[in-house]
Amino acid sequence: MATTALQAPGRWASALAAVLSLGLVFAAWQLGGADSDSQALSLSLLGGALFGLLLQRSRFCFFCVTRDFIEQRKPDGLLGILAALAVGTLGYHLVFGAFVPDPSSGRLPPDAHVGPLSWVLGLSATVFGIGMALSGSCISAHLYRLGEGAFASLFVLFGALMGFFLGFLCWNPLYLLSTQQAPVVWLPAWQGYGVSFLLQIALLGGLACWLLLHVQASTEPRVVARNLRQLLFGQRWPTWVGGVLIGFLATLSYLRVGPLGVTAELGSVARTAADGLGWLPERLEGLDSFSGCATAVKEALLSNNGLFILGLVVASWASALLAGDFQPKRPRVSELLRNLLGGILLGWGSMLALGCTVGTLLSGIMAGALSGWVFAVFCLVGVWLGLRIRRYW
Repeated sequence: MATTALQAPGRWASALAAVLSLGLVFAAWQLGGADSDSQALSLSLLGGALFGLLLQRSRFCFFCVTRDFIEQRKPDGLLGILAALAVGTLGYHLVFGAFVPDPSSGRLPPDAHVGPLSWVLGLSATVFGIGMALSGSCISAHLYRLGEGAFASLFVLFGALMGFFLGFLCWNPLYLLSTQQAPVVWLPAWQGYGVSFLLQIALLGGLACWLLLHVQASTEPRVVARNLRQLLFGQRWPTWVGGVLIGFLATLSYLRVGPLGVTAELGSVARTAADGLGWLPERLEGLDSFSGCATAVKEALLSNNGLFILGLVVASWASALLAGDFQPKRPRVSELLRNLLGGILLGWGSMLALGCTVGTLLSGIMAGALSGWVFAVFCLVGVWLGLRIRRYW
């Protein structure tokens, strides 16, 4: 296997990355305070920054790794997602033992993303998957790609705001038709934490063994790192490394702030704007009673999820600068239109599913929510359909 030397980033890129990093640390310090709300804001910013770094360095993109397997039978990325789910499942179940000692009591763990099971969840996950395929990424990946200069992702995020608004308009009839009577299934309540943990680990392990049958020998040249910066910002990290670290981050985030998610702020901005314009129904039936990436009419500028997203974008920008991945490009008009449509589908799907691939799938499965598994299956169906639609666009 050939070896290559790593190129150091330019001075301006290193300087800007340093400014961005110091700015995040200073902002987190300024936000921190003695009260729990201030500490949550500070930790959200830092948690988002770490999440953005891990996403950017390990290419932790749900759509990209799924497409790699469907089209090229490369399982590495999907194995990274399974690693994140396994570590997070262990961490969540340990934390749950302190929060809800008796899972059969009928209580759900606080703020855990455990959602209702209905055909609405399957439909919204499928639509979300199609939106990923059309736009080229899930919402979290579009956020970190903003840091790499993929400004076409702005059209996706704008489309997602529109999709959330359309989702709010659809919520009441779909809720009354199906979601209202849908069961909420939390696996630990069935046979306890031990059985829930072993069941999920067995399923994740089985999927991993099947994927390992498709592992291919690497054809990429081995890169020689001469110092710590080259080790961290040279080649992309293996996705499994990012997955393991994201599993730890997810556990710490739930313990100190709340489950990982990236759509609560987008949905809240859309809900606040629509409410201010008088475009929302007088009441969104039952919406605020569910856990998940909850939306609300904003009454304050700063929020935990908003700062989490800010940290994600800024840290991924700094990481891309140091790695030489910041490469702005001018998108074609057809790409912008496809991204806008994909964003609308992403927003509609995540609003009705009460989250996306991070909030409903990642955080949901880690929590032992059957809704997370259902979302994952139908999201894969949507990606498969979306890739076939994209052949004609």
